Amino acid sequence: MPIGVIINSFVIIFGGFAGAFLGDKIPERLRVALPLTFGAASMGMGIHLIGEMHMLPPVILSLIIGSAIGELIQLEKGIEWCARKIQSPIEKIFSSKSNIDQEQFMEQFVGIIVLFCASGTGIFGSLNEGMTGDFTILLSKSFLDLFTAAIFATALGYIVVTVAIPQFIIQFSLFLSAGFILPLVNEHLIGDFSALGGIIMLVTGFRICGIKSFPVANMLPGMILVMPISSLWMFIFG
Repeated sequence: MPIGVIINSFVIIFGGFAGAFLGDKIPERLRVALPLTFGAASMGMGIHLIGEMHMLPPVILSLIIGSAIGELIQLEKGIEWCARKIQSPIEKIFSSKSNIDQEQFMEQFVGIIVLFCASGTGIFGSLNEGMTGDFTILLSKSFLDLFTAAIFATALGYIVVTVAIPQFIIQFSLFLSAGFILPLVNEHLIGDFSALGGIIMLVTGFRICGIKSFPVANMLPGMILVMPISSLWMFIFG
């Protein structure tokens, strides 16, 4: 049973509802300062994961090709389109509106989708639980996700709750496929995979902090490509 996956999704739902319900009751200084802290945490985790890299060329190649694919299929714009479609019904159901303008709303919403769904901790934690039954990695991630969801929901509203859906689908799929994936990879491939996830988390932190709006969602196809490219690179160059 995917206990860690369920807990991780539940805390986003709980944190999103709690943050949206409390809204303006949370002091302004917290609502402004904590997202910056979460952005800094994302950058810190990203730097840590980049340090696990085994080979630089396949990671960079995967990032470039993946970003090109993401741009061509307009992945980020697709996420934004879905967000706009569900934003209005949710605001009508809960009689609430986000506290920020639409452009800033999209900036933060896409950022938290990547932060929740594409973090190296969540991906590896799901694979690890599926293989070993140990859900402590996802449990640790859940503590951070609880407060992250709550704080972002004070600005974005109840729509933050919906992020639990793609996260659950991704993590549950990884949980089910762990038995097939992990025997086929080694620590070098996992290290390159984590490093690419770290790069994406690093630029996600920049985006959340408002430093630079990287198209982080368009980089996500690189996560699918990095292990095959890294494996091919090792086969050719040793």
